[in-house]
Amino acid sequence: MSKNAGGSAGRGRRPRKHVEEEHENHERWLVSYADMVTLLMCLFIVLFAMSQVDQEKFTDFSQGLQEGFGAPVTILDAGAAIEGETESPLAPVQVAREAAIDGVEQTEEEEEAAEAAAAQQARRTAAEARGAYDELAAVREALESALAAAGQSGAARFDIDERGLVVHVVSDPVLFAPESAALQRQGATVLDALAPTLAALPNQLRVEGHANSIPVTRGGAWPSNWELSAVRATTVLRHLAERDGIAEERLSAAGYGSTRPLVPDSDPAYATVNRRVDVIVLSAASAEANELLPGLAAVAPADTPTTAPAPVAATPAATSEESHP
Repeated sequence: MSKNAGGSAGRGRRPRKHVEEEHENHERWLVSYADMVTLLMCLFIVLFAMSQVDQEKFTDFSQGLQEGFGAPVTILDAGAAIEGETESPLAPVQVAREAAIDGVEQTEEEEEAAEAAAAQQARRTAAEARGAYDELAAVREALESALAAAGQSGAARFDIDERGLVVHVVSDPVLFAPESAALQRQGATVLDALAPTLAALPNQLRVEGHANSIPVTRGGAWPSNWELSAVRATTVLRHLAERDGIAEERLSAAGYGSTRPLVPDSDPAYATVNRRVDVIVLSAASAEANELLPGLAAVAPADTPTTAPAPVAATPAATSEESHP
């Protein structure tokens, strides 16, 4: 037993293998370094590619912008400006503004070109304003003639301001009774006289209701002058659209209460003159040209029809109704 046991034990014991230590690679940093250099190279290539401008493509791009906005587009190439062609008359002004922004001093030629362009634009705006004023003055004369033919010469007064031609129609007693929004017979006659000329125009029309500063009767049909002026404006609008056939898309209405008086409360006729409905023939000119219209109206020749208070303001009927809005 001992011998066999010893032999079995001797056969089960195997010699231990020699294990060598793993060799450490001290050059692994080269891999990370190579990756970093590769990424940096890619970055510089991308930056270099972005710095190169295809002049032909940029010219096409700038021309597209000029057609849409009418302004020059410039880039810098090796210190020189590449400017796309433009037909805008304000190109010298744009160059002057860019020079001022960049801190570059303008040359005498650039200053003269900018001044010439500004003067040319001013002449265009003045000519546009003059044309718009002449058209509105012709409309005013036509409306005055229409009212005279209908026997309603004193029912309206006319102004030309930055909005266009304003036809002031006195509310009482022409259009409405005191504190009423029901159109009276004389008011319908006045509107029907104005309508054919207004309908023939291409301009947009705005109807504005106004009241004087006298409060409405407490407990009456109207909470305030706001509601009264707004309903009077829409009543006139509906008459022009439904009876006189003016296209509804050309019309709009608003009520201003007593916030936009024609004369101050110190004026003896304030109660009658300020309660009115305005029909405005809106000017189709540019905003810059419209700003010049009041100045043109102020220097109109003496023989041009001027605005005058409506005679009805002094009639006994109007005087007896001054206590109403």
